[in-house]
Amino acid sequence: MKRGVLLLILAAVFALPLFCQEAEASAPAQNQAVWKYFAAALAVGISCIAGGIAVGQIGSAAMGAMSENPELSGKALPYAGLAEGICLWGFLVALLIMIL
Repeated sequence: MKRGVLLLILAAVFALPLFCQEAEASAPAQNQAVWKYFAAALAVGISCIAGGIAVGQIGSAAMGAMSENPELSGKALPYAGLAEGICLWGFLVALLIMIL
């Protein structure tokens, strides 16, 4: 499954320039804009997938710890917040890519 997703992403990366319509005068500018949008989407997508995986792992461990000791519920929340921050950083990187 993971190998298939990786091959699909790589195929999309290398096939993207083939489907872009390029005008003769503005070809470099259009090509740069396409890669800018692709890089921003990749930054948000990968960071959100990684953040979701991290929150799932942390949530699972936190529920297991709270089932044994209910006093640990407040200590698990900051870790889940840190994992969700990964998505925010990916979004900020995408904004910087789009602005610059």
